[in-house]
Amino acid sequence: MATILCAGGAGYIGTHTCIALLQAGHKVIVADDLSNSKKAALDRVQQITGQEIPFYQIDIKNENELSVIFAKHKIDAVIHWAGFKAVGESVEKPLMYYQNNLGCTISLLKVMAEFGAKCFVFSSSATVYDVHNAMPLKEEDVCACTNPYGWTKWMGEQILRDVGKVDAQMSVVLLRYFNPIGAHESGLIGEDPNGIPNNLMPYISQVAVGKREKLSIFGNDYDTPDGTCIRDYIHVTDLAQAHILAVEYLMNGGESNTFNLGNGVGFTVKEVIETARKATGLEIKAQTAPRRAGDPARLIASSEKAKKVLGWKPEHADLEEIISSAWKWHSTHPTGFADGRRDASC
Repeated sequence: MATILCAGGAGYIGTHTCIALLQAGHKVIVADDLSNSKKAALDRVQQITGQEIPFYQIDIKNENELSVIFAKHKIDAVIHWAGFKAVGESVEKPLMYYQNNLGCTISLLKVMAEFGAKCFVFSSSATVYDVHNAMPLKEEDVCACTNPYGWTKWMGEQILRDVGKVDAQMSVVLLRYFNPIGAHESGLIGEDPNGIPNNLMPYISQVAVGKREKLSIFGNDYDTPDGTCIRDYIHVTDLAQAHILAVEYLMNGGESNTFNLGNGVGFTVKEVIETARKATGLEIKAQTAPRRAGDPARLIASSEKAKKVLGWKPEHADLEEIISSAWKWHSTHPTGFADGRRDASC
């Protein structure tokens, strides 16, 4: 059993991973500033697992506050999700993204070094890849980002690689996510972004529950079969399992490594909308809007390396099944965690 600090662990991917970690027998500590997450999500994790989670509401960039956590708990490994994540916003506010996202990574590494924690799992992104690579993308393909968000991920990776070169005991796994969607089978937690969603699935769901009138399709003139962007969608619970395998790989002496996490299949935005209409039985109005700055046309993963080295394999491949799990969450929680309910079913 390992004690794992989940930085940014109150968010969408973090909460699903916390459940998986607890159910696998690990101890979880969560630090999050709640700037794009809600404490109620962690309450639901505790409800699902029946286990208490020590929680610290802090700015991850604050080394003094991080040190308090490390002094109180003997941290074996860190999983790092803390950071801003909206591509469009990063184009508009690049300095904010560089300061926050790189600052969080640097502060974590400095405090880890002080307390002797040597295992680090980093939440990276498919946005680090050059758009001219052939699909599916492999870990050794050329990296060249199209937006500041992607560059913060690439630079975060480079910081971690450089630290590993001078500290032979530091082991790092870089997990390059493709497009996480779906929700926990209980229907008690799911994606609940603040403001206008930046990701497709919560936007679709908000239109479906009547929270928004219509969905914007950003660009219909890409070089794809129907003109809309193609993405590789991975169920969030499959993503969570990869984090467990990554932590255990490092704890068992695994060398620093990089892994793509996706299903290896691409769907256009229009295909996802049509599948959501089928899964929900609702119209889901959509309109075409201008392209968003920094959006690549295609992103599809090869996850063969993760399967070979970590023994990871996605359990959910059917897009309608994945969307249905997200709809179970959104349809029963149309205002997300703001409804404040504690469901009696769990």
